[in-house]
Amino acid sequence: MNLFSPESIAAAAANGYDLVCGGGVGDLRRTPAQILAEGEHRTLYRYRLPERFVARGAPVLLVPPLAAPTTCFDLRRGCSLAAHLIDEGHPAYLVDYGEIGFSDRELGLEAWVQDIIPSTIEAVLADSGAPEVQLLGWCLGGIMSLLTVAADPRLRVGAVAAIASPFDFTKVPMVAPLRPLLEGEGGTLITALYRLLGGAPAPLVRAGYQLAGLDKYLRKPFTVAAHLDDRDFLAQIEAVDDFTANMVAYPGRTFGQLYHRFFVVNELAAGTLRLADRQIELAKVRVPVLAVAGTGDGIAPVGACRP
Repeated sequence: MNLFSPESIAAAAANGYDLVCGGGVGDLRRTPAQILAEGEHRTLYRYRLPERFVARGAPVLLVPPLAAPTTCFDLRRGCSLAAHLIDEGHPAYLVDYGEIGFSDRELGLEAWVQDIIPSTIEAVLADSGAPEVQLLGWCLGGIMSLLTVAADPRLRVGAVAAIASPFDFTKVPMVAPLRPLLEGEGGTLITALYRLLGGAPAPLVRAGYQLAGLDKYLRKPFTVAAHLDDRDFLAQIEAVDDFTANMVAYPGRTFGQLYHRFFVVNELAAGTLRLADRQIELAKVRVPVLAVAGTGDGIAPVGACRP
């Protein structure tokens, strides 16, 4: 659209009014869902299906990462992976870990890999009556999904999709320059800090997420101004802002594992991870795996996801 056309000017004026005075331009209502089961750091939701729903595929369990809100799979109307799965004939489920506080500081990745995700898989199978479930995880959710399947091949999982899940952290742009600091005295300071705080508080998580896309964050006012006539573009920015504002904390033990085992040692790049007293080998994953990476992703670029 011509930026200076009457139509563009009218659209920009309407969008500007809604942004400032009208409560926003995006429809952030969530895809309707109901609670199926609840447990400690595991609330299982089933997205409601339309009346004339015809299943054309296996049920899908959406596995979010830690610290991110579950809206990552359901950003807004018109941009919702949950709604898309239902439209494609897949009964869709979501596991929500809930709030993480100081009292959860001893929770490690093994809690999710050996307990929370497996128990949720069984609950999905029991509800759906399907012979197997497909796992779809974003970022750390994809890593945890693959570790879960590798740790227990008996789980009835038919396939795993890992979206933006980095396995080689030397290829993560924002981490590589910091590696010398992470391995020296700076690493000792970080360890002392997360132990003192019981993990990574939500404000720090939010700041880290914004740092990963710092260039976009700094250009945001100019980007909004340049696209003021594009309502869908503005709605997406609004949805991402809402997502970022609702980050939650990392538990202390888990943050320590991510820091020492992922960032410093880069253990996942070799295809193994030691959790508790057990060595998990990703080569034991025998189901189809789909890995998705974005060329412009600051946290999980192609090189980090390819392994």
